[in-house]
Amino acid sequence: MIPTCKIRISGTGSYTPERVVTNQELAELAPTSPTWVYERLGIRERRVVAPGQLSSDLAAAAGEAALAASGLSGNDIDLLLVATSTPDRKAPSTACLVKNKLRIDNLCPAFDISAVCSGFIYALATAGHLIESGAYSRALVIGSDTFSRITDWTRRDCVFFGDGAGAVVVEASDYPKAMLRSLLFSETSNTDHFTVFPEDEHFTMNARAVYETGSSVLPHAIRAVLRHSSLGLRDVACVIPHQPSITLLRKTREELDLPASVLKTNMEQYANTSAATIPLLLDETARRNEIKPDDLVVFAAVGSGWTWGAAVYRWH
Repeated sequence: MIPTCKIRISGTGSYTPERVVTNQELAELAPTSPTWVYERLGIRERRVVAPGQLSSDLAAAAGEAALAASGLSGNDIDLLLVATSTPDRKAPSTACLVKNKLRIDNLCPAFDISAVCSGFIYALATAGHLIESGAYSRALVIGSDTFSRITDWTRRDCVFFGDGAGAVVVEASDYPKAMLRSLLFSETSNTDHFTVFPEDEHFTMNARAVYETGSSVLPHAIRAVLRHSSLGLRDVACVIPHQPSITLLRKTREELDLPASVLKTNMEQYANTSAATIPLLLDETARRNEIKPDDLVVFAAVGSGWTWGAAVYRWH
């Protein structure tokens, strides 16, 4: 059995840019079809940042919403983690920029975690274990990405991504059944299947390899974290997965034999927002009251590297 972190997600928040870009608009720029994008990927539109709007701006807005939902101020936080693969700058970290924008003036540590689409799972697990160790008591964990800044809008693969941010406030919990258990993985022999090469401004993607890897490891990670937690799929009330494509998510749901209502998705409106997908979807799901006290919620993601992982959390 994997270690248990007795934590509580006390607030969620999200933010997406105002500008909406439809499949039809992209079909005028790149060799693609709006029908193909929707049928194969499940995407109708995505949000794109305004000129000058950066990952830290989205992250700060999502973080502010999560703090408000938790009833806390920024200075109540003693740990700030930002998962992003589209940082504002090479230095300092996006987390430091976010901390400044949130006007957090205590001396809490702030740092980035880079695991691309798995970034939020990695950051949540890191925060959970640091809180469980007693080193910290409250963390603000944010996933924020602006893939529009590294997208070539004349290529067919421009349709996959959108911009957004999601955040959670994580606190130590004294609830007897409190639980966060996570498993993280990496396999690094195929790092070029999704990457931004040093000499390039835009990402390079082998879409077939992404699909094949994702459809293999995502259900494996979910089964593994449940098995190591002595739980089964029938114990799970809600799965909040990364949003790579609707085809991949359908295959995952079918392989796990999950009811359609259990596995959540919002990629129709937002596309793949990388590290933001899980916290953004969690915020929307929680605000619709679709998660009840004591529900078991599973988070799962796969990203380039390859990195992947899953976590099971008891909602309270």
